[in-house]
Amino acid sequence: MTQPPPSSAAQTTVPQPHAVELSSVTANKTDADSTQAKGSQIIRLVDLHVSFGTQRVLRGITLGLQRGQTTVIVGPSGTGKSVLLKCIVGLLKPNRGEVYFEDQRVDRLTELQLVQVRKRMGFLFQTGALFDSMNVADNICFPLKQHTDMSRQERRHRCDTVLRLVGLGGIESKMPMDLSGGQKKRVALARAVVLEPQVVLYDEPTTGLDPIRSDVINELIIALRDQLGITSLVVTHDMNSADKIADRIVMIYDGTVIADGKPTAFYRSENELVQRFIHGRADQEDLDRIREGFEPVKP
Repeated sequence: MTQPPPSSAAQTTVPQPHAVELSSVTANKTDADSTQAKGSQIIRLVDLHVSFGTQRVLRGITLGLQRGQTTVIVGPSGTGKSVLLKCIVGLLKPNRGEVYFEDQRVDRLTELQLVQVRKRMGFLFQTGALFDSMNVADNICFPLKQHTDMSRQERRHRCDTVLRLVGLGGIESKMPMDLSGGQKKRVALARAVVLEPQVVLYDEPTTGLDPIRSDVINELIIALRDQLGITSLVVTHDMNSADKIADRIVMIYDGTVIADGKPTAFYRSENELVQRFIHGRADQEDLDRIREGFEPVKP
């Protein structure tokens, strides 16, 4: 049997944030925030159903995200992983079911109320979604300008702080077109945490990156959890990344959860669908169709 992805013992060296920078990011946290019990559920999904016309995408998902942990969601394309993220931030409302952030029922909030919830969540889009017409500093400061009363000097200081957290200090004046793919992802991550969120949601954070740049993103996700206590929900197809960053792995297939557990238990699952996904094995039915396509057509 093919072995699970290699252990994360071999670490890629990434720039480490200075203690003073970390303290400056967390300085505004309340005592209540700092004493929250790690392991309590910060996000809860209860019997979530989402359909688009006759297509049923989520079929009764019930899931709780533990505070201060990284939960990784895997599964084939089209199984509802990104839809689940959109439900959490209120971009989609489920046809049935409940979405909670802390004690707030997200799926019942108005758009104005959702703004307050979204300020407590960071979102890293698959493409990074930087504004092409803005330089790095303006991209990162955009949420601060929209949602805080910070002065220009305070915004620039926060920008410098989060750029150093992702190992990119000194690039404030660069435009997105001047950045590599990995740098764009890291700038987007800096923007995602600039409002000091409790939770960061990641949609395919390593897609399009080479293995080394992917590992830099992995290390940043780990650092945000270990040093800032940020709860992360990561949607990915990258099993090497999942193996390294996850406290818990959940697999969604056909709109339902078919596996859920710590990485060691997940890799030992006897579910054939789980094992095929882990090892990247094609479905036999798909292989048979491909073979049939190469067979001579009978006259």
